[in-house]
Amino acid sequence: MNTNKLWAPWRINYIRNCRQKKCIFCESTKNIRKNFVIFKTPHSVAMLNIFPYNNGHILVSPLRHVKELRLLKNTEILDLFSTLTKAKALLEKVLKPDGFNIGINIDQSAGAGIIGHLHIHIVPRWTGDTNFMPVLYGTKIISQSLDELYKQLLSNAKSKTD
Repeated sequence: MNTNKLWAPWRINYIRNCRQKKCIFCESTKNIRKNFVIFKTPHSVAMLNIFPYNNGHILVSPLRHVKELRLLKNTEILDLFSTLTKAKALLEKVLKPDGFNIGINIDQSAGAGIIGHLHIHIVPRWTGDTNFMPVLYGTKIISQSLDELYKQLLSNAKSKTD
């Protein structure tokens, strides 16, 4: 039997984090750098997804631990969507994608990997960014390190607010 293996030792962090009891969004602002927080507003946070679907995958969440949009106050909703808009503009400036997937998965049956804390995915897309690896092997290639991208986004986020 021919068995192909893709060695990915960094995935062990994902496996361990799945068992973690603490909410990554609630914990995110306690260690900005470690959690790849790009910026924080009075009611929201934008951070890189450390297990991205694509290069530049950002998660935007309210600071308050809520499960659904209807539980947010109007000021939190406005702040959340302003944060989403700012994060998207930052990705447009730095990565220049051809488009975006933006979505909210509410509850496990809808595909939410982190249930209980509402968050929005912003996934940059490029024409032709799906190649044979995901189709044939179920493997996605991320072409840039999180550290390198984080530095670029942080630099551009700060220069915009200075």
